Amino acid sequence: MAAARLVVLLPLVAVVVVGHVTPSRGASGVDGVIRQVTTDGGRRWPGLLPEAQFAAFVRRHGREYSGPEEYARRLRVFAANLARAAAHQALDPTARHGVTPFSDLTREEFEARFTGLSAARDVRLLARGMPAAPPATEEEVAGLPASFDWRDKGAVTDVKTQGTCGSCWAFSTTGAVEGANFLATGKLLNLSEQQLVDCDHTCDAAKKTECDNGCAGGLMTNAYSYLMNSGGLMEQSAYPYTGAQGPCRFDANKAAVRVANFTVVPAAPRSAGGRRYDDAQIRAALVRSGPLAIGLNAAFMQTYVGGVSCPLQVLCPRALVNHGVLLVGYGERGFSALRLGYRPYWIIKNSWGKAWGEQGYYRLCRGRSVCGVDSMVSAVAVAPP
Repeated sequence: MAAARLVVLLPLVAVVVVGHVTPSRGASGVDGVIRQVTTDGGRRWPGLLPEAQFAAFVRRHGREYSGPEEYARRLRVFAANLARAAAHQALDPTARHGVTPFSDLTREEFEARFTGLSAARDVRLLARGMPAAPPATEEEVAGLPASFDWRDKGAVTDVKTQGTCGSCWAFSTTGAVEGANFLATGKLLNLSEQQLVDCDHTCDAAKKTECDNGCAGGLMTNAYSYLMNSGGLMEQSAYPYTGAQGPCRFDANKAAVRVANFTVVPAAPRSAGGRRYDDAQIRAALVRSGPLAIGLNAAFMQTYVGGVSCPLQVLCPRALVNHGVLLVGYGERGFSALRLGYRPYWIIKNSWGKAWGEQGYYRLCRGRSVCGVDSMVSAVAVAPP
């Protein structure tokens, strides 16, 4: 095994040096010198070659591979992701990028296993035929707090883990319903994603070929329609998550929450020249309606460790939204690196467990449409108990 690994490692060491990486244009999309890669705990590993970092990664995350060939292949992927994280660090300097629980996966594997929002969806069609949230008045907008977080109000359950199932859309849906139910009843219930994975096959009203399909992806707005028609959503304890699609075991007599309706929040308006951007309507909907189900482009999330992520729109386009998450709050002054000032940000609950990001959360720049964060926003209301 050692000899096989040595053959693989020698060329890797020649091209990847942690702390001073020069990624090729083909690998990262940029040229130039990149400095510093962080670990998933925010600690520095200066001077360690990729093999040593990979061995620490394997121990930390309990990885087991089928044999020397698979180990060597995952090491190559890990080394490539070190360079990619370094490139992301240069392109997104207000955040911290580095080794994460997904550093042994290719980008294609990562997106297939850990996203799951219907990728074929044209986000410009989202609001067609669907009710829009009533716009906030100027008085409501003027009265919005500078910072707001539904976690402080008790409306958000613990961070969950979707596993290697493309069910992010189900977690985004349950998060929104959990928050809406808390607003209506004062009780925070942990609701079942597995029910949606197993039972919801609802198709989009505008695009009949886009249907919720368990671990193969779905849409939050489809899931709301299913819940309105099915009789409600069971609790997690009654219908626990398995991370794989199975036969539907929904029991209407055990439904804990019934959905009454839902609305979409239109994308924030821009000035005629496209230079100014207003996110006030999303903030108003968040404060008024509870946590919001949103979609975004997860391009920078595989390497994200912490901080406020602010990639350029051209690097994280809104047209490629592929991941469903939960918007739970916003802040006014997120600390950024020296000379980069402070950045206002969204607070986003993810479904990849607490070992990822900031204890399972993602902070993303607000005030502009970073990674399409404003392109697929919806709120839900529950029926009286």
